[in-house]
Amino acid sequence: MGYKNKTYVIFDGDEDIWAYGFMVGWKKSEHIDFNFFNAHDVNEIRNGTLETTVKKKLKERIGDTKQAVVLVGPKTKNLFRYVRWEIETMLELGIPIVASNLNQKRRVDPDLCPPILRDTCTVHVGFRAKIIQRALDNFCDNFANFRGKADLYYGDDVYRQLGLPL
Repeated sequence: MGYKNKTYVIFDGDEDIWAYGFMVGWKKSEHIDFNFFNAHDVNEIRNGTLETTVKKKLKERIGDTKQAVVLVGPKTKNLFRYVRWEIETMLELGIPIVASNLNQKRRVDPDLCPPILRDTCTVHVGFRAKIIQRALDNFCDNFANFRGKADLYYGDDVYRQLGLPL
């Protein structure tokens, strides 16, 4: 497998595409330094494509993934066909995951977090560019040091240091 350098973004393509759009904007305007895949933008996949074909294409993209961001919105926990499968694949491959709560909660949100992510070595953050970047730089780059820990989060002091409102 080649060098892994991408951030794979998992989200509800029907409800939370706006959040992915924000991330695209952050990359440009705030100079966020990560390359990421929109899992929903896979070449050769159209409505009506077989699920096995879609998963095969997604698995190819996951093969070049260093880390993942799950955008946790109001319906994310109910999506099983692809979102759950993508998360499950990341966990099986030992790829670090940042769960970003679109409602700005800074810890695991038991009401919205997909059950498969609960009690895993995942860091949960609010949906803000600076804290997502911090998690990608610190948590993901040092993932091996966090093994065995679950439902991680950053305290208010880190958000304060980043200039994010409490």
